[in-house]
Amino acid sequence: MLFEALSATVASRPSVLAIVDDRGQYTFAQLAAMAAGMSRCIAASTNQPRVGLLLPAGAGFVSSFYGALLAGKAVVPLNYLLSDRELDHCIKDSGIDTVLSIPPLADRVKTSGVKVIDLTRLDPAAIETASETGSMSLPRPSTRADDLAVLMYTSGTSGLPKGVLLTHGNLQSSVDASIVHVHFQSTHRFLGVIPLFHVFGLVATMLAPIQLGATTIFLARFSPLAALKAIREQGISLVLAVPSMYATILRLKEATSADFSTIHALISGGEPLPPTLAQGFEARFGIPLLDAYGMTETSLGVALNTPQARKAGSVGKPLAGAQVRIVDDAGAEQPAGQAGEIWVKGPMVTQGYHNLADETAAALTADGFFRTGDLGMMDDEGFLHLTGRKKDLIIVSGEKVSPTEIEAVLARHAAVSEAAVVGRKDQSRGEAVVAYVTLREGQTANNEELRAFCRQQLPTWKAPREVHIVADLPRSPTGKVLKRLLRQDDGGSDRSVGQPST
Repeated sequence: MLFEALSATVASRPSVLAIVDDRGQYTFAQLAAMAAGMSRCIAASTNQPRVGLLLPAGAGFVSSFYGALLAGKAVVPLNYLLSDRELDHCIKDSGIDTVLSIPPLADRVKTSGVKVIDLTRLDPAAIETASETGSMSLPRPSTRADDLAVLMYTSGTSGLPKGVLLTHGNLQSSVDASIVHVHFQSTHRFLGVIPLFHVFGLVATMLAPIQLGATTIFLARFSPLAALKAIREQGISLVLAVPSMYATILRLKEATSADFSTIHALISGGEPLPPTLAQGFEARFGIPLLDAYGMTETSLGVALNTPQARKAGSVGKPLAGAQVRIVDDAGAEQPAGQAGEIWVKGPMVTQGYHNLADETAAALTADGFFRTGDLGMMDDEGFLHLTGRKKDLIIVSGEKVSPTEIEAVLARHAAVSEAAVVGRKDQSRGEAVVAYVTLREGQTANNEELRAFCRQQLPTWKAPREVHIVADLPRSPTGKVLKRLLRQDDGGSDRSVGQPST
């Protein structure tokens, strides 16, 4: 299945540059040779059906990933930004006994009881054992579409990470649909700044370009200067990043519209794209940020704006094969323009959660729709719009308040850089609206000023009861704001809300 794409690319484009990373550059023939050697190494090291990868983005991760598939194993990409407790949970829950890693990341699993294969200690001559053409002369596993390919752990916006079961068919359908939807071409050059332990990075900057035979330039660590330098010097045509990354690029004084002259698309995902960021980026550089919507449970893509079809404020039209249904609390489908919970069905939807039968049953309907927990509406042109998270809705005296609406109002204040709104228990009204904001550099504002600004544009009962000015907002390793930590906060203002341990 998935490894067949690499094999086909090697046959047609062996000498084309596949990967550039901080250690060097590799053609598709070299990449395939490395994968073949890694397959033998993995097969000799473990009898378990899954193997862990604790690696930065680059040729080491990619060759290990395809090597594991060739050895008939499923891959467990381990998130090295998790806390020790969370990482240990992923290892134990997945049942792996072997992890491929490099120093100093390998130190993170020394006490977990697993065998560590240190890629830096492997003999390159022993690994690159394939022929000069890069042919993977190995017995191919008889893999089916519904066989597990990746056990990917979510970053855990609440509690410990959950293992999402992604099959070969899930991931292949997502790759195929993404290539068609965005018009990806073999001549495109991808910038890889999303870690490959995240489904966004795995599908969009590894699986898709390898199937195309396109080049990916990986940055093991993101920095706005390094990203801009790569775009300028490497002729990057596709950037896939989270909004906070684009925000740091926008703040670079030396960045100009000329830096983006080779760009086909700048795709934003992983968290909501603030309208002020989208507007500011396009106004300054003359190129839009294309908002996308997806999740681990849908093997990445559900909907995506494209250079050919985009609408501001939306996350684009659904990808081919993705059935999107908007439903009310009773599960009744809603008409265009009416908000509700987003349900998704299609070949990209997960089989469920590993070792969590009850959560799987709660997430999947009898007819195969995945309940995303996200709120949105479909407009009459077929564009999907997100309106918030179902569990984030705040109930004030029986009335539902969407945090997204209030966050959008706060973002319009000249001094506000970012806002996050949560509900906190209130004896008189059930819940009270509480906002946390960060300020733009050089700007000032106080709590009462921001509350008054909201009262001018919102009904009184929707306006925040409290506004706290903070230095930063707590985030998951993939950049999402962790609202559960804000709900647990003691409410003190004008300070930093603590980050989760990493």
